[in-house]
Amino acid sequence: MKKIVVAISGASGIQYGVRTLEVLSGLGIETHLVITKSGINNLSMETRYARSDLESMASYVYDFEDVGASIASGSFHVDGMIVAPCSIKTLSAIANSYNSNLVVRAADVTLKERRRLVLLVRETPLHEGHLELMLKVTRIGGIIMPPIPAFYHQPETIMDIVDQTIGKALDLFSIDAKLFTRWGTENREPEMTCPQPLYHFQG
Repeated sequence: MKKIVVAISGASGIQYGVRTLEVLSGLGIETHLVITKSGINNLSMETRYARSDLESMASYVYDFEDVGASIASGSFHVDGMIVAPCSIKTLSAIANSYNSNLVVRAADVTLKERRRLVLLVRETPLHEGHLELMLKVTRIGGIIMPPIPAFYHQPETIMDIVDQTIGKALDLFSIDAKLFTRWGTENREPEMTCPQPLYHFQG
């Protein structure tokens, strides 16, 4: 069974983290959740989920400040980590190995152990400093994946857009969640293998 660390930072777009947990849970993949204080605040602002709803989707939940948690050690094996969404503050800390909280420490461990780290950086427009941070993370082994939607599959709802992004992100872990129609298969509906969202977001 795969084990994935799912981190949620304070950037707008918490739907990406919520949906990642829903999908991985539906696929029977073990998840290790850590969410920042700002991420918890965004949960109530951007969704109708309660914190308990979010935590119930995860196999294991950790306190944001618990830098002694199992996922803070390289000896604890996981297959990778996704930060969805990833704020510029979190990106900066990861780029500079500033391990002040469990999100950054777990990401740093993921990098040093040469495991897959995917950051859904949510910011626009970007200045040179942001781009330099992204380049630095890329050079030390991380993958920067801004949640930029595709439109060839003719999305009709916000969830269609979210699912396409999450599907692409999970592809990077060799997890085919079948969340969206791939290019070259336009006439086929995606084969849903994961649960439908607990709540549909507006759009």
